[in-house]
Amino acid sequence: MLTKKQLDLLDFINKRMALDGVPPSFDEMKEALDLRSKSGIHRLITALEERGFIRRLAHRARAIEIVKLPESLGQKPAGFTPRVIDGDRPDDTPATSHEVSTSGIAQLQLLGRIAAGVPIEAINDPAPSIAVPGQMLSGQGKHYALEVKGDSMINAGINNGDVVVIRETSVASDGDIVVAQVEGYEATLKRFRKKEGLVILQAENPAYEPRILPEGDVSVQGKLVGLIRTY
Repeated sequence: MLTKKQLDLLDFINKRMALDGVPPSFDEMKEALDLRSKSGIHRLITALEERGFIRRLAHRARAIEIVKLPESLGQKPAGFTPRVIDGDRPDDTPATSHEVSTSGIAQLQLLGRIAAGVPIEAINDPAPSIAVPGQMLSGQGKHYALEVKGDSMINAGINNGDVVVIRETSVASDGDIVVAQVEGYEATLKRFRKKEGLVILQAENPAYEPRILPEGDVSVQGKLVGLIRTY
């Protein structure tokens, strides 16, 4: 499954190639997706290539070949968002996405990796389930699990390779540890703070500087409610 930005970029490249016979430039892609820098386009291109949707040809300028298109192109619903970090559920969606057995064990989908370090793109591919204690599930709402990649949250007791249990929500209070979507295509696990129209994504490791971003560039996708570690 692709994120919205990945899908938008693939759609733009496909339409331009159908129209002009050549892929758009990185500057044109950046402008079309309203990104601030070409580094974001590089990350999206790499993600599309890794997922097998495009192929970059060596030694040729603008050498991008579309290998396949997802079914959602051509019938993309309004408001499409990635499954891992799609915010609050609609009102008609069931309250929980997990099943709790009589032994108090819940089965959650392990939906990919989340960065605790330099932000990486959320991985939305189909994934197996993982058993978690039912008491970890906080209140009503949809929950999912993510594997942590990186060491920026070690002082909060969150290590590389841990699995975090996340309750979906778009609301966070100062000091909460959240899954934050940055500029529509990156996701990271950080402590959340707000100040005068800005969002501060604070690491729990002095080796990492806080990220300070305009409030409109950050979307809270869920709040940490539990952690699982394998020794």
